[in-house]
Amino acid sequence: METCRSCGCKGIRTCLLCEEKYNIRKCTNLNEKNGTYTYCPFCEKCFINWNIQNFNIHSEHDDNFVEFPGIYIKLDFLTMEEEKHLLEGINSMPWQLSQSGRRKQNFGPKCNFNKRKIQPGNFIGFPAFSKFVQEKFSSIEMLKNYQTIEQCSLEYDSSRGASIDPHIDDCWIWGERIVTVNLLADTTLTMTYNQKPSKYNLDLVSTYPSVLDEKGLFSHDKKEFVVQYDNIKSWPVVRIPLPRRSLLLMYGKARYEWEHQILREDIVEKRVCLAYREFTPPFLEGGDSYKYGKPILDIAQKFF
Repeated sequence: METCRSCGCKGIRTCLLCEEKYNIRKCTNLNEKNGTYTYCPFCEKCFINWNIQNFNIHSEHDDNFVEFPGIYIKLDFLTMEEEKHLLEGINSMPWQLSQSGRRKQNFGPKCNFNKRKIQPGNFIGFPAFSKFVQEKFSSIEMLKNYQTIEQCSLEYDSSRGASIDPHIDDCWIWGERIVTVNLLADTTLTMTYNQKPSKYNLDLVSTYPSVLDEKGLFSHDKKEFVVQYDNIKSWPVVRIPLPRRSLLLMYGKARYEWEHQILREDIVEKRVCLAYREFTPPFLEGGDSYKYGKPILDIAQKFF
């Protein structure tokens, strides 16, 4: 149904409310014939047919694993007190309806990914109650020199069938390190190999230097990341646990070669997350587009 609806959904996006009202059927099309692997945040490998609910039982692993570079999970990134403070601040601010049963709060520049245009728009900085989260990034070596230029609160409500479809975050404006802080409930990120190499401005990735190498170390030699597409039939579904109060960092292969999504069935109770984005190198000092990036970088230093 290619229309905008009162629930916030538009185009092909749906939630339980509009599916019931307009008799829409939503299907999850996962190709699981090559198996489902679960990522372990302790040993940073993926194990086949391992129950995602047992991610913290490290002793249950066997020898049937695959490497999955580009994921880092910091368990207990926030304390219970910090989470409570953050949620109180988030819920004190107005929410906007979004697609697929979600609500959102956006703090960042106005972007047109198709036309590759950016402007500050209504961006005035970030809420002061959330400043400590960005300050805690400095405790993670892989987030060295991370300059947040977008912070987005997203609410996933199980009563509305909230989800987010498979996608890769835009590669023209958003940099390599994609950060998510998970609040209120555990959930799972589902990864499937990207079959749409012409989308998401992926053609630009090879034009700027990579921040991290495959091991998560800073790429001091400033090599460009080359997106490589393998035979899609040889890749399984990969499930990434997102425990409550954890931080997820996605980079490199996981960032550029795999689509990520949150399945409706993985939202069993209300979940809130904070999504953080940085600029691609061209918009930073010394880059070709720095004149467009500098005004936004200046605003991103402010908290209100």
